[in-house]
Amino acid sequence: MSQHLEEQEQLDQIKAFWKRYGNAILMLLIAVLGSYAGWNYWQNHQQGQALKAGAMYDELDKAVVARDVAKAAQVFEDIRARYPKTLAAQQSALLLAKLQFDSQQADQAQATLTWVNDNATTEEYKSLARLRLAGVWMEAKKFDEALRLLDQPGGAPAFDALVADRRGDILLAQGKAPEATEAYNKAWKAMDGKVEYRRVIEGKLGALGVSVDDAVPVASAASGAP
Repeated sequence: MSQHLEEQEQLDQIKAFWKRYGNAILMLLIAVLGSYAGWNYWQNHQQGQALKAGAMYDELDKAVVARDVAKAAQVFEDIRARYPKTLAAQQSALLLAKLQFDSQQADQAQATLTWVNDNATTEEYKSLARLRLAGVWMEAKKFDEALRLLDQPGGAPAFDALVADRRGDILLAQGKAPEATEAYNKAWKAMDGKVEYRRVIEGKLGALGVSVDDAVPVASAASGAP
């Protein structure tokens, strides 16, 4: 009998608890499950977007191999309109811009690279777009625009050496050898010694009469000048 009363009391306590807190607990569970379902939907949606954009990137790549600028540009416009935030869209833009530049369409390449710089979702793609766009502007002798672009905040630290190297190229094209030397020195010091391109920077410094061993002009080192 006492056991029965004890069980009844426990049941009454449970009923009272659910009467008081049941709605709140139910709402909390709905919110949690809803959030989980939303997260899964978002993940699946993102994955689906990436797969579709990747398939279109393959189509663009084929157009690039065939040197079909018009077709490549059309595919890119479709990717940009449908999946602008995907990595495939940024990769497609960089690939198209190179084809456009190689096909003597510098203005179109500039517009494509500007889109990447303005819309890239990673600092790495933004930095790569800036480097290439600065190169396009350098070829067009838009030196000041190119330097201002390289001075923009942000960018991936891994690209610092290449940014300094590109700055040196632009300054040298302006006839500013001392400033170019300083930029090349910065690039050489920042670049990993295992990277083959470091030798290219050494060649640029050598052409300017600079020794990378002590980062002073060769002529000055030979004469013992400070």
